[in-house]
Amino acid sequence: MKKFSFLILFFAPLILLAQNQYSYPETHKVDTVTDYHGTQVADPYRWLEDDWSEETKNWVTEQNKVTFGYLEQIPYRTQWQKRLEELNDYPKYSSPTRKNDYFYFYKNEGLQNQSVLCRQKGLKGNPEELLDPNKFSAEGTTSLATFSLSKDGRYAVVGKSTGGSDWRTFHVMDMTTLNYLADSIAWVKVSGASWQGDGFYYSRYPKPEAGKELSTKNENHQVYFHKVGTPQEQDVLVYEDAANPQRFHSVGTTNDERFTFLVISDRGKGKMGNALWYFDIKTGDKTFKPLIAEVSEYNYSVIDEVNGKFLVITNDGAKNRKVVSIDPLNPDAANWKTVIAEKPENIANISSAGNKLFVTYMKDVTSRIYVHDMNGKLEKEIKLPTLGTVSGFGGEKDDKYVFYTFTSITYPPTIYRYDIATATSSVFRKPEVKFNPQDFVTEQVFYPSKDGTKVPMFIVYKKGTPKNSKNPTLLYGYGGFNISSNPSFSPTRIGWLEQGGIFVLANLRGGSEYGEEWHEAGMRQKKQNVFDDFIAAGEYLIDKKYTSKDYLAIQGGSNGGLLVGTVINQRPDLFKVAIPQVGVMDMLRFHKFTIGWNWIAEYGSSDVAEDFPNLYAYSPMHNIKEGINYPATLITTADHDDRVVPAHSFKYAATLQEKYKGPNPVMIRVDVNSGHGASNLKKSLETTADIFSFIFHNMKLTPKFTGANYQQQKKAF
Repeated sequence: MKKFSFLILFFAPLILLAQNQYSYPETHKVDTVTDYHGTQVADPYRWLEDDWSEETKNWVTEQNKVTFGYLEQIPYRTQWQKRLEELNDYPKYSSPTRKNDYFYFYKNEGLQNQSVLCRQKGLKGNPEELLDPNKFSAEGTTSLATFSLSKDGRYAVVGKSTGGSDWRTFHVMDMTTLNYLADSIAWVKVSGASWQGDGFYYSRYPKPEAGKELSTKNENHQVYFHKVGTPQEQDVLVYEDAANPQRFHSVGTTNDERFTFLVISDRGKGKMGNALWYFDIKTGDKTFKPLIAEVSEYNYSVIDEVNGKFLVITNDGAKNRKVVSIDPLNPDAANWKTVIAEKPENIANISSAGNKLFVTYMKDVTSRIYVHDMNGKLEKEIKLPTLGTVSGFGGEKDDKYVFYTFTSITYPPTIYRYDIATATSSVFRKPEVKFNPQDFVTEQVFYPSKDGTKVPMFIVYKKGTPKNSKNPTLLYGYGGFNISSNPSFSPTRIGWLEQGGIFVLANLRGGSEYGEEWHEAGMRQKKQNVFDDFIAAGEYLIDKKYTSKDYLAIQGGSNGGLLVGTVINQRPDLFKVAIPQVGVMDMLRFHKFTIGWNWIAEYGSSDVAEDFPNLYAYSPMHNIKEGINYPATLITTADHDDRVVPAHSFKYAATLQEKYKGPNPVMIRVDVNSGHGASNLKKSLETTADIFSFIFHNMKLTPKFTGANYQQQKKAF
């Protein structure tokens, strides 16, 4: 690899595609070394952690020049983006929810950057636009992140996010006039808005230093009460714990606003669970009292209140979770009453509406939904159209029916209405997407990982696709944080499948597919199991001739970006292309930025002597080796990502570009005005088109677009 440098600048944005050589910005190194329990670890690109320094900004600009210069010369890039727009151009709706006389739902006409919040009076009323986030900003990058109605429906909290940031600014809207009041609440994060009487509870952090929003630790999470019509400076501090600055504190209220709950978690100390406190406003005493006094490894979440007792879902004594009734006047665990016992399948979700409990179980990564009465008695299973994923069922106690959405990989999201009295479902709204699921095949296989564990995996492809080892295959994984990778429909994915591509979703350990045991098998000291599962998935696809190493691409975001970065260090020979997105790439310093300390419960911490060797052994940035032929790699991140800060990807890209001397490109694509995910639809489609183009080009394949004469635009490589 040839590198060019100037005397003044530390970069040179020259890229020579014809010779398949790449000249990346010359990234200077600093002499920074940290002692981790006796091990000296160099960190030469630590200066890139200063996200807003002019030096870092220049580096990002020059990297983007190289990356977009490369992408712009792929002849079918524009056609792929056009096709993705065509596939997405159909009306999309969310399930409606009722508040008093109105039903609220989101609608996107097709290619709107943000979905529009609508409401209508009764199911037969005329819909009206309530909030159009596309008008929040000129570029459509400010989104509606929170919408919370007061009990009487008179007011609503409208929370806005700018550029994909996790920070929120809350406003109050008068639902009669549809005008904003003067109320403005800043620096809200990890928070909803829970109404009680003439105001609402919210959580925030102290205002960070200007320009340091990405590099500053978020500490001292405070709960406030805001009274409608007053300035934020008059908000009442309800709860804080400055002695434990890395705790989350959030408050919720029951539907009748009688009970207020305080949830406390302490993941920065490695604890997976939460404490649970409450007060009863009827008593006039707003002092929180304990239901669960201490934070431990167990989770407790209030579902509803029945006759003064709380229905709580917990994994305390039930790794697949159960529902218990807790008397707040006698909250000791010995007095809990089991309402819904643990089953072999994990409870994925539970909600209440119409004086019923709707319980969703996960069986081999697909949903099963059951209706119980409020005492836990099983009444009915709601039959779903096929194997897939269901969501919804929330509502008010006096609802006569609820709505739910069902989807699968080749089943576009369809909204159903469930009539509680007759226990019957009917289609409420079916999408108008131009897509025939009969043209595609979905297989679910169970393949063996390195230690013999059977891991589920979905494989989707066009009918008639031969198993000849030559199919471009995109393997996606996550594997962490007790999050299940459920089968769901994506119109952009159809663009990949119709080009003869195979899409694969691996359900790795670390997720919640099989409850807490599956999660625990892929976290902390057992994190290597996740990487082994992903590698085994690639080996299975090659062994069964779905694809070969010359046609296998891998993709993952956030914790999944960590996954991709790690496995190409461990098995670079197995993959042709790698797409690590917004990844956690520095496992020794992730807890130093924004809410990164929150992940200590999942990963451990380099500050702990017992954790350091494990983290150091797989940290993507620290295990890049010279003399290895890495896959073609497109790293993606965004300048407003204040969850997994872009410094992770910056340092990782600089290290990989420094050490890898082979023929494959190593590019970093830095989106602007976006966060941990694309801040609008346009940016999302542009990113996906670039990813698909990058993969096909590096597999030396040419997509065929019907009616597209992209050969006229073809450039020399």
